[in-house]
Amino acid sequence: MQPLVNRVVNSKLITLKLDELVPVVETVEFDLADHLWKGLALKEKDFRAAIKAYDWAHLSGKRLCVFCSADAIIPQWAYMLVGSAAAPFATHVAIGTPTEADQAAFALAAEKLDVTQYADQMVVLKGCTDGRTVGPKAYATLAFRLSPVVKSLMYGEPCSTVPIYKRK
Repeated sequence: MQPLVNRVVNSKLITLKLDELVPVVETVEFDLADHLWKGLALKEKDFRAAIKAYDWAHLSGKRLCVFCSADAIIPQWAYMLVGSAAAPFATHVAIGTPTEADQAAFALAAEKLDVTQYADQMVVLKGCTDGRTVGPKAYATLAFRLSPVVKSLMYGEPCSTVPIYKRK
């Protein structure tokens, strides 16, 4: 009887795990809907007072996600006021829900990744993550950036991949 051989471990595949590109950071949500006048609009004077009264210190070492869950038109200065007030405390301010912030962070990491380390390699972009939503932009960006340098690019798990690109 032949011994079992793990062909994945013995292969030359390099698995790129997108969830390892962006560290997990505790997230605090800031919903602008909580500050709307009659649920419709922001009143600058009232909003400035709310921003001043808010306890920003609890954001230390955390990411702040700013969004509005109500169907309201939010002026750009409102996001700027929140970002400015959070700056001394938060590690990052993202516009959108935590899921949208994760997707933006993964896309930015994909744009900044040094792809030269994968030159002439067989790369698998891992499909499963640690529960955060990577989103299609990060995967498309990596496919765009890796295809000119890798020998082959696949998606999924090393034991079950979908071929994306193979150099001729």
